[in-house]
Parts: sequence; C-alpha cells; structure tokens
Amino acid sequence: MDAAGAAEGRPIDATAVATIVRRLARHGETAWLHAEVARRMAERLVFIRREPARILDWWSTLGGGAEPLARACPRARRIAVEPAVLRARSPVPRAWWRRLAGAASEKALDECGELPGEFDLVWSNMMLPAVSDPPALFARWHRLLAVDGFLMFSALGPGTLRELRDLYAKLGWGPPAAEFVDMHDYGDMLLHAGFADPVMDQETIVLRWQRPEALLAELRTLGGNAHPARAPALRTPRWRAALLAALEALRGADGRLGLSFEVAYGHAFKGQPRARPGAPTTVPLDEMRALLRRRAGGVPPREER
Repeated sequence: MDAAGAAEGRPIDATAVATIVRRLARHGETAWLHAEVARRMAERLVFIRREPARILDWWSTLGGGAEPLARACPRARRIAVEPAVLRARSPVPRAWWRRLAGAASEKALDECGELPGEFDLVWSNMMLPAVSDPPALFARWHRLLAVDGFLMFSALGPGTLRELRDLYAKLGWGPPAAEFVDMHDYGDMLLHAGFADPVMDQETIVLRWQRPEALLAELRTLGGNAHPARAPALRTPRWRAALLAALEALRGADGRLGLSFEVAYGHAFKGQPRARPGAPTTVPLDEMRALLRRRAGGVPPREER
C-alpha cells in the first residue's frame, strides 16, 4: 500500500475528532502519556547536529512540548500552533514569523499565508492519530521547513489498546478507537512528501491501574473514539457497568489492569531541492557541431558518410 492508500484506508470521523479536541482543551492539562512521550522525544534532540533557532510546535498544548523544548533548546524561538477547531490564544498578523505572537491556530496560520522555509524544526507530539490526511500534513510541514531543517514527531501505532480491542471484539461491541497508522507507512509518507533520510522506530509503553474506573478516567484524558463504526448513540449506565466488569479480564499477574500503547517516533530532514525531470532539451545540429569544434580546439568533427 502506498502512502496515500494508507491514509485513505484509515477511517476517522472528523466531527468526533473536533469534539474530542475541544473536550481535551477544556481539561487544561497535558495527559501523562503525552508529557512522557514529549520528554523522551526531546532527549533525541541531542543527536541532531545543529541546534534549531526557530521551532514550530504543532498542537503544542495537547502535545505538552513547551517545557521539554525549552529545556532542550533554550535559545530557540518557539511558535505554538494549536488545532484549527480551537480559538487561537493570540491573533496572527499577516507578516513573517518574526512578527508572530507566541501562539496561533492552524486556521489563523492559513489565513496569514504559509511561512515557507522559515523554521529549523517542526515538532509534533502525539497528534497524528487525530489527522485524517497525514500525507497532506507532511507536505505542509515540508514547505514550512528551511533547507536542512528537520521534522520530529511521535504517534500511536497499531499495537495501541490491543487488549481493549480484543475485549470489544469478543463482546461484539465494535471498535473502541480509530485505527492507528503503522510506522512504516509514516516512513513512506515522509519520502512521498520530499523528506530525506527518514528514520522510524517504536516502543511499547504499558500503563497499569488498580481499578477499572481509573483506567477509563485516564483513557478519557488521552482522547476518544473517533471510529465511524463506533456506537451511534450514548451508552447506558447498564452498558458502563458491563464494561467495568469486562475490564477485570485485563488484570495481569501483578493484579493490575494493563493496556499497551505502541509509540512510533519519526524524524527526517528537508534536503536541498532537486530539479524535477522535465521535457528533453532540443539542440540544433549546427549548434552541436560548433560546440564540438570548440571543445576539440577548433578541429571540425569528422562527418561519417
């Protein structure tokens, strides 16, 4: 499957995503898992040869990137971009990024025009699962980066919530969450968008809880179900009681409930632009002969008869 096909094969309800993002923004705190992944991703900045001076932090508040980026790149200017469904904390003037306030929304960024080639680092932590068209977003990030600038991102992979998916399938409840994109597909998307030297790797983080109520409460801070095939109406208290009882099956040998989260990390560079192949160049025969004579020191080329 190519990059575009991988994106098209991932069903996601954009309206549900907008509702979830607004709810998370009202919560006002970065989820623990997102903050932890941001910390781990920032540790990888030491492997980048050049410290970025201009950073675009995509979906900054929900991704928890402010503090780890400030520690890793204390001299950098950071522009925080928030989801288009949220009102920007400050307006974006129609000018270059140097006149931007500290935060903007995706919509405001669109309205003031793209800022091509102005950033050394585009940073995105744990927001790609909410995107219906990752290839288009990768292409946009590529335009925003300066040559030799780099992209760093993290996202949840298909191994995420496998225990919960198995439980829902066994009970005939449908999918508990939208499908997640495989890291190899993200790598293909990066290449398709024009990035150079993409590197992808992943790890699995297992979270554990004592009580099913605590599990559900933390899952709510991480997002929600944006799968189009999810239950079409609100669940009943009776269903919630059945879910709490069913979650007991997730207890491990230590007596706690466990869920797996596959976290994919990716980074790639924006290389020097390469000329695109175009129409063949036509050179008249007389001009070619003159060129050959000049290169041969004035000796006319031999004509075959």
